[in-house]
Formats: sequence, C-alpha cells, structure tokens
Amino acid sequence: MPTWSGILEELNHSRGSDGRPQFDTIRRSYLIRLHEHTNRQTILYASKWTQHDPNVPPETISIVDEDLQGIMEVIHGLSGPNLDLILHSPGGSLEAAEALVIYLRSKFKHIRVIVPQMAMSAATMIACAADVVVLGKHSFLGPIDPQIILNTELGQRMVPVEAITEQFERAKEECQDPAKMGAWLPMLRQYGPDLLVQCKNATELSRELVRKWLADHMFKDDTEGRSKSRDIAQWLSEHKRFKSHRRHIPRAELEERGLKIVHLESDQPLQDLVLSVFHATTHTFQGTNAVKIIENHLGRAFIKQVQAIPIPALTPAAPPAQRAPGLGPPQVAPPVEQQRPQVPQNALCPTDEPGDERQ
Repeated sequence: MPTWSGILEELNHSRGSDGRPQFDTIRRSYLIRLHEHTNRQTILYASKWTQHDPNVPPETISIVDEDLQGIMEVIHGLSGPNLDLILHSPGGSLEAAEALVIYLRSKFKHIRVIVPQMAMSAATMIACAADVVVLGKHSFLGPIDPQIILNTELGQRMVPVEAITEQFERAKEECQDPAKMGAWLPMLRQYGPDLLVQCKNATELSRELVRKWLADHMFKDDTEGRSKSRDIAQWLSEHKRFKSHRRHIPRAELEERGLKIVHLESDQPLQDLVLSVFHATTHTFQGTNAVKIIENHLGRAFIKQVQAIPIPALTPAAPPAQRAPGLGPPQVAPPVEQQRPQVPQNALCPTDEPGDERQ
C-alpha cells in the first residue's frame, strides 16, 4: 500500500511540463482501481477540514444544500444498485444531510459508507443511513447532538443545544436568589425568545432521523431493529455523555452499541485502495485551491475551490523533486500564493488545469 509519503512521492514523479504534480490523475487512478476491486459504484465526498487553514471559510467545507447538486452531478452516468460512499466531513446542515440521504437512498439499494478517517456530526448521521459502515482502527464517527449559531457580544459562536437548555435549567434555579440574578442577566440577554423551542426541535429532529434511517436500512432485517435504532439514536445525541461535540467515537465503542461495522482491515486490498484515495485527496487539498471534492470513479467531479491571487515566486521554479538516499520523501511545494478575500467557486473540471467554472 502506498502510504501518505508514498503517494507524495508518486505525485512528485508525475510532474508535467509545467512542473505541477498531477493531483487529479493520481487520485482518480486509485478511485478506478477501487471500483474495479469492489465492482460497486464509488463516490468520494471529502472536504479540507482536518488540514487546518484559517483562510478557508467554514461553510465551504461543511455539508450544505449545494452538495445535492454535486451528488446529482456525480451520480449521472452511474448504473448498478450498490454504492460505496467514501466520506470525510466535519458535518454541517442537518437539513442538507437529510436531503442527501433521501436522494442517495432513492438511487441505490445497498450503500456502504467508508470512513477513512472521520465523519462527524451530520456526516455521522449520513453514515447511520447506510446498510453498513466500513471503519478502520483509525476511523471515527462523532456525536449528533445539534449545534446552533448564536450572535453574542463576543461574536458568533457554535453552541450545543443541550448546553443551552442545561444552562436555562440552572438559571431557573439560581435566579431564585436575587443576589445571583445579576450574574445571569448578561448571559440570558443573548438568547432570543424562541431559542428553547428551536433547541428542542433540533434535538428531536436529529434523533428521529437517525432512528428512522437505522431502522429502515441497517436494521431492516433485525427483529430488534426498532429498539436498537432508538437506543443508538438516543446515545449518539446525548451531549452530557460525550461532553464535546468534537468527541471522536472509536470503532470498538460503536460496535459495542450495536452498529453494523465492517473492519477495513478485513479486506487488505480494499484498505490499501481506500487509504490511497484518501491520501491522494489530502494532497490535492494541500497543493491546490480545492476545499471540497465530490467525485465518482468515472472521473466526473464537482469541486469546490477557494481562489487566491498568485504572486511571482522570488526564485526560479525548482525542477521535479529528487530524493537523495536516506533523506526521506521529497516534498510537494505548492505555488507561492497571496491570499485575498476568499471567493468560493464550484468547478466541474480538474483542479490541475483551467476549465469552465460556474458560481
């Protein structure tokens, strides 16, 4: 299996006449080989979120309604009842995730969600709509407790809805003491009159969707499927239990709770190919303006890019990287760029070369 550094070396040796690594060519070659190994339709959905970049707006890497257009684009031309969805996402809109699940389940009879590293929050919900989830020892899902954006005196904050309701309950108790009311008033002023209702509805919706999807798909043939689905949805949505919305839930714990998990290591060629696709994808994020890639094994892609203004390099372009014995893998050096206010764009074209783009 090519490791992260192995894919990096392969990219360095793929440099064309312009000196740039062929990111799309390498990534797509592994997607094709993965499809040939499984004989299943294959879609990659990944965003640049584990590679911290302060210049990337959060909404460009989250699950949003626009992603449905991308999924429609890459499903076009696919035939067959079985889908492998490689998923790497921090989550995003609960409503957008619901729309993606509804569409995917209308197109495919059997869906495997393969998580090469992490699928969190709303991405975990999508995983729960699969017939089975494929996880490695290094793979994680996350809690599904909803978050809500609050405009506070300190700026916008993402706050777990259970934390808000818990704080209100505590405020109700402590505000009975007039001496403590003064400390609570500044905090309570930032909450709108309908906030508690929104919190309640968001929690119930996320829990209900996961319960239904598990019962309809993963546990459809299980006589205890309804009770298992209810228990898992309740467990995943409990903020008090996990303490943090960013908590990484390991494979063993998910199996213990009853989710249908396939070990990625049980099929060594599958593991090699999935991780090669994933490594090639992270290198694409590192070396290009792409921040989200939705792509199938036929090479059809819907790519979200955040553009930057390139500035001339201070030194002549280096020749293709060479590796001296014992010095470790060569490095892919992306073009020197100067960031400007970010302009997200969607591209139905490779990231390696210019092409038609649409807003």
